[in-house]
Amino acid sequence: MADTQSMPGDGTAPIGGDACKTSTPDSNLCPSPENRAEPLVRETALSQYPVRVLILFNQPVLPLDHPLKESEHEVEFIVEHTRKTLQSAGMTVESLGVGRDPLILVRELQDRKPEVVFNLFEGLGDAGGTESTAAGILEWLEIPFTGCPSPALSIARDKISSKRLLAGAGLPVAGFLCLHDQRVPACPFDWPVIVKPAGQDASVGIDHNSVVSGQESLVRRVDHVLREHGGPVLVEEYLPGREFSVVVIERAGDGLVNLPAFEIRFEREGPGVWPIFTYDAKWEVDSEDFHNTPLDIPADIDEDMHRKLGRIAREAFEVLGCRDYARVDFRLDGLGEPRILELNPNPDLSPEACLASTLEECGPVSHEQFLVDLVKRAHQRGGTSRTVNSVIPRANPNPSLPSTDQI
Repeated sequence: MADTQSMPGDGTAPIGGDACKTSTPDSNLCPSPENRAEPLVRETALSQYPVRVLILFNQPVLPLDHPLKESEHEVEFIVEHTRKTLQSAGMTVESLGVGRDPLILVRELQDRKPEVVFNLFEGLGDAGGTESTAAGILEWLEIPFTGCPSPALSIARDKISSKRLLAGAGLPVAGFLCLHDQRVPACPFDWPVIVKPAGQDASVGIDHNSVVSGQESLVRRVDHVLREHGGPVLVEEYLPGREFSVVVIERAGDGLVNLPAFEIRFEREGPGVWPIFTYDAKWEVDSEDFHNTPLDIPADIDEDMHRKLGRIAREAFEVLGCRDYARVDFRLDGLGEPRILELNPNPDLSPEACLASTLEECGPVSHEQFLVDLVKRAHQRGGTSRTVNSVIPRANPNPSLPSTDQI
């Protein structure tokens, strides 16, 4: 069974947001260093904000010899770095790893009563959908937490649904085909195409065999993805151009801003090697892919492209209902126009990851201050988000006296 979606228009559909990376400062852009009128100056000391914080993370559940263990275990390093950073800002910090028993999360939240949860829960290694489940529990218990709300986490993980939403909003995406089983129709796109698990992130299921150039190899790859990762399967137009990512953040007083785009360069060449960001390139530090995919921060592109990537990224952030921070990944098509590959609502917060590197290179605050600011924002907005007013005003039998609701 297959559903086909074509890319809207020619990539020039009207999209919201102001221009970025211009000679005139733009409230929606954090300019790259060479475009600043003055050198970047940051306070070295973190602002103090004494609240009780619980760092929530996904307890690794995959065996140590599992091929996907690297992507799952990195969260432990991020937890430790985040803990030290928040403690430096005067916060009382605990951490909680949650595995297969969600009741542990509920009990611990009720017992510890944190003022804010720093949400690093990325879903269990073999059950990624639990990422949004954890956020939903926090919302149910009305506990403030950092990062995107549960609907954004859920929809962004579903690559098919998120692409449909983005395309429906007039944003440029590559044409795609959704397959639910081994029945593979004739490919409606020009060869090659790229085949991905529709419900995974972190490049899980992506290697050089993901790009196929004929119907028989497409059938084989779809069968492989279904067996290894389950359905549905995303078959997407292969875009031959450069690859960029844009980090979007919310800033007190500034609203929604995007950092300058960074580029992933693909330097590995050879038979069967495609310029794509594979699982090995992201996680396997001893692999050829890892050592041949350097980042250019910021990307060496002209102002028009910075402007276009920035406003598309901000619009995608709003369409999917994101909050606090997210990253939008792009690829240029054969005409040099950007197409959205996906939006990551819960990007890696490691001090060595792309988001941190972009902040340090050309952001408005350091990575550490950004983490502190996330806690501040969550604490100040609170955890209550009710859809109706649950307080029913009581009738006042004596209008000359104030009602209890007025006291």
